[in-house]
Amino acid sequence: MPSQALPDAALQSVLAPVLTPFDATLRPDKAGFVRLCRWLADTGVGLAVFGTTSEANSLSTPEKIELLDALAAAGVPAGAIVPGTGCCAFPDTVELTRRAMAHGCAGVLMLPPFYYKNVSDDGLFASYAEVIERVGDARLRIYLYHIPPVAQVPLPLALIERLLQRYPRTIAGIKDSGGDFAFTRQLIDAFAARGFAVYAGSETFLLPTLAAGGAGCISATANVNPAPMLRLARDWRAEDARAQQAALDVVRQAFQKFPLVPALKAALAAGTGDDGWRRTRPPLVPLDGAQRAALFASLPRDFALPKP
Repeated sequence: MPSQALPDAALQSVLAPVLTPFDATLRPDKAGFVRLCRWLADTGVGLAVFGTTSEANSLSTPEKIELLDALAAAGVPAGAIVPGTGCCAFPDTVELTRRAMAHGCAGVLMLPPFYYKNVSDDGLFASYAEVIERVGDARLRIYLYHIPPVAQVPLPLALIERLLQRYPRTIAGIKDSGGDFAFTRQLIDAFAARGFAVYAGSETFLLPTLAAGGAGCISATANVNPAPMLRLARDWRAEDARAQQAALDVVRQAFQKFPLVPALKAALAAGTGDDGWRRTRPPLVPLDGAQRAALFASLPRDFALPKP
């Protein structure tokens, strides 16, 4: 029997686009993936598996399904999982989204189809509508994924309004990875009062997002620094909230000096003692020894390497 999702339950305030470990043949390491997901879930972080940081677009649809099935088989709570299901080919998006619903996932994070550029709002609306209609599940909650620096396909306010008008129960929120808080604020001002959850794409914007009425953040560095993010999300009205935000920024800036996914994997490798965590799929390459040394020298002395 498929799990029953709780579509109206609030997601976590902080979610991690979970890193994907690979074995020596560069196949996904299911056991390592489950371990990391369980550790993150136990800390209270939501699991935005198959995001950009997950190297999702270097994974095939069958591989993603196999990993999602492994999480279900291991008993990782489906209510904490929001898999990325947006693909360029809408049949893949439909298949992944159906599987997420079959497992009772809290929702899905959905990129627009990103190969064709300068497409019309009509085309983007048709793409999301095609998926929603074909999945045909009233439990489905879609969190749009806005990442124009990478996808080069923006999701303008007018398109979001149109989707909300047509699918008010299904279009549940957005991850804004545009890097422009002014747009994040526009999203919050336009839609948050209607229950539309706006997540910043980095913890750099966590405090201002929460203060403006947003939901939280979905951030790459939640893989390695989850507890301080959760503390700020919980205590953002506290007197030391700005200091907490500044501390998060220091860690983020250290990782951002390097290619982000390889840097995060280097931290996991160091924390766990498992050098296999350094593996990435081409075209990404692991940090070399000099880069790793520079990364660890850049981190605050009190930074605790993750040990899932």
